Amino acid sequence: MTPFRLAVIAAAALLAASAQAQNLSIAFADPISSVDPQLNNHAGDRSLALHFWDSIINSRDGGKLEPALASSWKSLDEKTWEFKLRSDIQWQDGKAFSADDIVYSFTRARNVPGSVASYAGALRTVESVTAKDAHTVIVKTNTPNPMLPLEIASIYIVSKHVGEKSKTEDYNAGRAVVGTGPYKFVSFTPGDRTVFERNPGYYGPKPEWEKVTYRFINNGAARTAALLAGDVDVIDKVAVTDVEKLRKTPTVSVYTYPGLRVLLLQPSFKPGANEFITDNAGKPLAENPLRDQRVRQALSVAINRKALADRVLQGTVTEANQWMPKGSFGYNPEVKDIAYNPEQAKKLLADAGFAQGFQITIHVPGDRYPQAPETVQAVAQFWSRVGVKTKVEVVPWAAYSSRANKNDYAVSVIAWGNGTGEAGYGLLQTLATTDAKRGRGANNWGRYSNESVDKALDAATVEFSADRRSAIFRHAAKLVTDDVGHIPLFHYQNIWAAKKGLKVTPLLSDRTTALQVTRAAK
Repeated sequence: MTPFRLAVIAAAALLAASAQAQNLSIAFADPISSVDPQLNNHAGDRSLALHFWDSIINSRDGGKLEPALASSWKSLDEKTWEFKLRSDIQWQDGKAFSADDIVYSFTRARNVPGSVASYAGALRTVESVTAKDAHTVIVKTNTPNPMLPLEIASIYIVSKHVGEKSKTEDYNAGRAVVGTGPYKFVSFTPGDRTVFERNPGYYGPKPEWEKVTYRFINNGAARTAALLAGDVDVIDKVAVTDVEKLRKTPTVSVYTYPGLRVLLLQPSFKPGANEFITDNAGKPLAENPLRDQRVRQALSVAINRKALADRVLQGTVTEANQWMPKGSFGYNPEVKDIAYNPEQAKKLLADAGFAQGFQITIHVPGDRYPQAPETVQAVAQFWSRVGVKTKVEVVPWAAYSSRANKNDYAVSVIAWGNGTGEAGYGLLQTLATTDAKRGRGANNWGRYSNESVDKALDAATVEFSADRRSAIFRHAAKLVTDDVGHIPLFHYQNIWAAKKGLKVTPLLSDRTTALQVTRAAK
């Protein structure tokens, strides 16, 4: 072979290696329902949206607020906020970003057709949004709300000029994906992958990666296999059975961080009969036994949470006694761990008139939360031991979310992310009495309702003192615990694995994005 040809081959190899070094492939576990950033408040959708879109301001873990589309903000009075917008931002089609886009986005996000997990709760106190000028937005609230900036940080801002002539299917097709974010849309294959490339006109720091392939691989073992085979560079939600193996793999780095996400059981509070609750002969019960606090308490204390954490999750979670993890804003340290007590469970059931138990079905998504089906199978065994014969039905997320949202099931399973870092988010979305018009209880699938809990949310909403607001949240945690408004099981850790030479750093709760991945220092 001639020296010239060898040089050409070497140069081609060098170019290929250079191109590969600029590209990143991520395998993630959370399914994506849509590229429309305002359709559903789902973890996978939110992670994807962070690549294309911005919020008016950014919220990081712990509720820390940072400038984004707005460079500054302040309260003019108890019910009026002013946001000053950056003047150097363009949409990816070259048109200027303005206050009209904020007004349009806040209006659209309240009611996107087809939504099963609306963003309306974040806007529940917003009475009006107006453009004072091209770079100033005035937000008026219907009640004093010191948490408004944190709440509206969850709303992704879409362009008015594209959005007002687009539907969700236009976002999925890429036609409406004209954002201000660090990446530009290339393609979206539902149930498989999204491809995007660096946005050269991005106003913020230059993204690390030129091109990103964002792959949905639901099965944990399959994600691990893809990483070990070199098919992807990063995986999230590492299967608990693979953590130690990957830690011992010299070509892989494992990154583990405390998490905010809690796995909860949501009992149905629907009155009357439920097709998934029967007597021991299989005949539907006339009344729903889960409406009795003694029955809910019995089911809670019948669960051995330590066994779940140690055996099913293999030490990758921490036991939960409330929806917030220890040390977070609103966590109540006076709420005791829920002791495993099957004898007490049997007595409570007998006191409630179910000495012989009954039959029940738990529904759980099979393609959503790590180890959730395995966890629920273990819960079913615990409940069966105290006389509540339990069946588990594993349902694909697409079908599950629709029926759970309608309170069709007897017991639903949700892993709530607590993404704002404080207790108010879960209180609003999963525990407040469901009221779509007021933007409350969007993820309260069991339709739990407690007037005292609602009053605590009302009080926290208008409380400007952080200390007093924290006290209100602690009180709410005690109320929910005493009432067994839901049944908390454990808090997940956030676990990523990456090929050697890459580092993964948390960005927001358990989101997984290309923005979190950097080259590790040598």
